[in-house]
Amino acid sequence: MSANSAGTLYYTHNLNPRVAVAVARHLDAPVTFRRVDPMGTDRAEIIELNPNSFAPVLVEDGREPLWETDAIAFRLSNNAGGSFWPVERHEEMLRWISWSAHHFTLAGSTFYFENIIVPQFMGRDPDTRLLESTGHDFRRFAGILDETLRDREWLVGDRLTYADFRVASALPFAERAQLPLDEFLNVKAWHDRLWAIDAWRAPFAGLA
Repeated sequence: MSANSAGTLYYTHNLNPRVAVAVARHLDAPVTFRRVDPMGTDRAEIIELNPNSFAPVLVEDGREPLWETDAIAFRLSNNAGGSFWPVERHEEMLRWISWSAHHFTLAGSTFYFENIIVPQFMGRDPDTRLLESTGHDFRRFAGILDETLRDREWLVGDRLTYADFRVASALPFAERAQLPLDEFLNVKAWHDRLWAIDAWRAPFAGLA
């Protein structure tokens, strides 16, 4: 940990850790980044920090290790002054974060898993029946998001917040995951705005 670091963020290049790293880079959080292999060479170390044996994990002096992407994002935003997670709009923030976890990103992450992770690591073809079923869910929720973004640039208020990062979690993988994103022009335009942000477009740039 460097002298001016307030903690260490353990990460991988997977979907949820990518969000955590993007938040830290966007907020210019004073953390040291450490890429790990939680299911391989670093499993023993990570499981002491997170009993689930997953990244991301934020370790800060004098605090218990903090795991789960949303909790880490809240901590980093609060440390930075809170504007990225506006407390005065806390209910709206939680609504979109919950909606992401249970609906939109849940569907998107199935495409991510079946079309990216499965062929690379599991030695089988994607489950086409699952993808067909999940495709209905993704289109339904993408339609809701598309309508929401018809007359606004960002999800909460008139500025970028963590809600935008969270709801967009799966979209950086859209092409490889074969997400049917071209059908939703407002969602695409919104993610283009996100893509213009260095920390979102390339969160791992310059990291080991």
